[in-house]
Amino acid sequence: MHSQGKAYIALIFICIVWGTTYLAIRVGVMQYPPFLFAGIRQFIAGIILGIAALSINKNKDLSRSNILRQMLVGFLMLSIGNGFVTYGEKYVSSGLAALICGMMPLFSVIINLVSSKKEHLNAAIVAGLLLGFCGVGLIFKNNIADLANKAYLGGICCVFVASFSWAVGSAINKKHKSPVNPIFNSALQLFFGGLFMLIASPVLDGAYTFPLWQPQALMALLYLITFGSVLAYAAYMYVFSALPVGIATIYAYINPLVAVILGYLILKEPLTIYTAFSFIAIFAGVYLVNRGYKKQHSDKAKNIEDNALIVGVPIES
Repeated sequence: MHSQGKAYIALIFICIVWGTTYLAIRVGVMQYPPFLFAGIRQFIAGIILGIAALSINKNKDLSRSNILRQMLVGFLMLSIGNGFVTYGEKYVSSGLAALICGMMPLFSVIINLVSSKKEHLNAAIVAGLLLGFCGVGLIFKNNIADLANKAYLGGICCVFVASFSWAVGSAINKKHKSPVNPIFNSALQLFFGGLFMLIASPVLDGAYTFPLWQPQALMALLYLITFGSVLAYAAYMYVFSALPVGIATIYAYINPLVAVILGYLILKEPLTIYTAFSFIAIFAGVYLVNRGYKKQHSDKAKNIEDNALIVGVPIES
């Protein structure tokens, strides 16, 4: 099969599997401390993926700079990104967490706008950002009273922080990616992200006692390790290396829809007309932001081409 065909299969896999992980996380944190649960998941997944990566490709970058970079990305995307989502789902529904995480592309654009002088706002980006944040406001239409609950409000804040941290980590990972065995680098991110959570668990989770044998939660953990981390994280890196970013990021539109539907069907989480409006608003906003961002870059490319033609400089194909 053509490599691009494999990439599309991997993308479909991510769209479905990462949508189901919100449900699995919710099941797990109802029985186990969240940072311990997430730490075990990512730590074991990192070891498995690292062994698999080295069995396929012995090359690896163990330089100090690369190790530190993977530690940083693992901390931002997994220790905070995944860890805070896991913690947040102890107090909020899986569908609500997924909708908030669906704003990650908006955060990515904001980060690019702030960090790069070459980036600027245009009408589509502004409209998309406003629409996306209005969509978040609609989420709480039927839950305003719940915001007085400190645990619920804390869970919401944790998911927002997690989504923003994932966007920051993704930006760093994209800017400083190493060409030497990227799958092994992904394993390092999982390993260190999980390790940091395990170290922090006694402090962040507090004192805890719980029965070790919890069949449903253990099944959820096994699913998250195998599908949510090892296979999906490797597929995620493969997709971004083989497909245009605009296509690769389509998973961000589909994951929350899968999560909301599963949460409603399996966990009986509330699903109202405002949930539907919120979903439409957030992802219409994400679409507009991506469209405005791509238009901005296509305009830049066209200007460069026009200037090159004017001065007689050949354009590389």
